[in-house]
Amino acid sequence: MLGVASELDAVDATLVRELQLNGRASVQALADTVGLSRTATRARVQQLLATGVVRVVGIVHAAVAGIPALAHVSVAVEGPTGELVRDVAARPAATYVSRVAGQYAVIVELRARDDAALTAELDWLRARPEVRRVEVFRCASTVRDAYAMVRHFEPVALDAVDWRLLQELQRDGRASYALLAGRVGLSQAATRARVVRLVSSGTVHISGLVDSDALGVREGVGLGLRARGNARDAALAIARLPGLNYVVTGFGRFDVVCGADAPVRARLIDIVEAARALPDVREVEAWYHLELVKESYAVDLEAAAAAAARNGG
Repeated sequence: MLGVASELDAVDATLVRELQLNGRASVQALADTVGLSRTATRARVQQLLATGVVRVVGIVHAAVAGIPALAHVSVAVEGPTGELVRDVAARPAATYVSRVAGQYAVIVELRARDDAALTAELDWLRARPEVRRVEVFRCASTVRDAYAMVRHFEPVALDAVDWRLLQELQRDGRASYALLAGRVGLSQAATRARVVRLVSSGTVHISGLVDSDALGVREGVGLGLRARGNARDAALAIARLPGLNYVVTGFGRFDVVCGADAPVRARLIDIVEAARALPDVREVEAWYHLELVKESYAVDLEAAAAAAARNGG
């Protein structure tokens, strides 16, 4: 958590959620949504960004970034977890690291270019002296995602200017067209056309990464489901429940993995019970998030560009 104020009013909460869906939404569009003037809306957005309640970034599609292989990893630990989570969080392949309560002490999301690279990360993790056991869920498809990364994707040819724009958007998703144009050496109109193309093709999604504590979301759980039959049917059913922030299907320890958050623990209990009541779900295993150590979707785009050039992309 970023240590910002723990409460937002209804207008700010709406602005945050709108930025989460579309980080480059215009001030006028945001003003129309919340019913304030452009000046008042701009001031509120600037305050949200300045205090760290929301960070607007470009999230590059995994296929473009060259990291389509995704694994959800549960880690059983002997002894304290502090040094382990610090070292895991420092690894570029670890995009999400959380300390949890339950039979496993740490949850890690790993993204890599292929299964061989994932295996290397898992080998490194298993070799740690404090790690007793590692359980892996290899993700196959995403059904729901809080940052709207489940979207249309149409591969497009990228040149050096496109890659530079992706780097700039990854750093600051709300950078103005004038600023972007100055950095890539194009006119504002040409820069805008390029950004629109990158966004509309699904190459990059501009989203607000939210400090959940500032939204009043202070409780979180992860859920591992074992399905009665078709895993995707179970995933689609649970994705319709309120409070779910992501749902993925795959194979390994579970058939479906998902996450939920809520303002109070009692609401989490309702969500877990609702998941257990679904006819497509045979079994539910839950873990409680104690501390979110890392959440980052930034990737090495220079390496991705070089790899694409080698592959003729």
